[in-house]
Amino acid sequence: MAGGLFALLDDVAVLAKMAAASLDDVGAATGRATAKAAGVVVDDTAVTPQYVHGVTADRELPMIRKIAVGSIRNKLLIILPVALLLSQFLPGLLTPILMLGGSYLCFEGAEKVWHAVRGGEHHDHTAAEDGPDAERSMVSGAIRTDLILSAEIMVIALNEVAHEPFVSRLLILLVVALVITAAVYGVVAVIVKLDDIGLSLAQRSSSLSQKVGRALVVGTPRLLSVISVVGVAAMLWVGGHIVLNGIDELGWHAPYDLVHDWEAAVHHGVPGWLVNTACSLVFGLALGAVLVALVAGATRVRRGFIGKS
Repeated sequence: MAGGLFALLDDVAVLAKMAAASLDDVGAATGRATAKAAGVVVDDTAVTPQYVHGVTADRELPMIRKIAVGSIRNKLLIILPVALLLSQFLPGLLTPILMLGGSYLCFEGAEKVWHAVRGGEHHDHTAAEDGPDAERSMVSGAIRTDLILSAEIMVIALNEVAHEPFVSRLLILLVVALVITAAVYGVVAVIVKLDDIGLSLAQRSSSLSQKVGRALVVGTPRLLSVISVVGVAAMLWVGGHIVLNGIDELGWHAPYDLVHDWEAAVHHGVPGWLVNTACSLVFGLALGAVLVALVAGATRVRRGFIGKS
């Protein structure tokens, strides 16, 4: 009986060691997957603050909270099950689906550029003046954009751990989804509240605190303006890169080979990355412009049919 007990304890010890090793492997793979998706995380962080522009201070954090909750739902309820099922049974569909999402990002980015260039239809109403409907619309728009960026993040992470067993892939992607969402929207919350932090510091008795506070109050609107521009550029860059990479994976190598040739001409590293990014952005803007023109044309045709009827 004692021998059986010791044998059982040995088996438990072996299982514990195997479980620990498995957790170590999952942790290491999670770190690799998160690092691989870091580029898109930066884009997601840059895109989001523009959706709370013009919102009163007391509504900024509640809106970010709603967007963050929507992002978690996107990742866990839509992207994660679809990505895992497709990777298991229909891996060939992942690339076309990503390309559709990338095309949407290009369309949205190009539409923002078009409105900025035209300028004629711009109005100065803020979300606070337009009421709850405008706020709901802004949150919905942010969640739709997040769906595309989150899909790219999760698929990049999935590709990094595609060799792992199904359960390990599930655990890794769950951790990646939670960590990245917390990081992105935590940073966004800090960014949009910088002016309030600055105002609080400016009211303190310390001269250093007052100087830092005034600098934050003055600098935050400029920072948000810069982030808004970066956000539009990020949509075009990420969307263009997704479509270019997808075209290459589907067998048409010429466009991305040309980008790689230009990248190699300036050597790899930061200069090569800048060339690749610039090419993706230009391609994304061109594709987005075509899509904006097609949508505008289809809208005019539909309105013509409605007018005739």
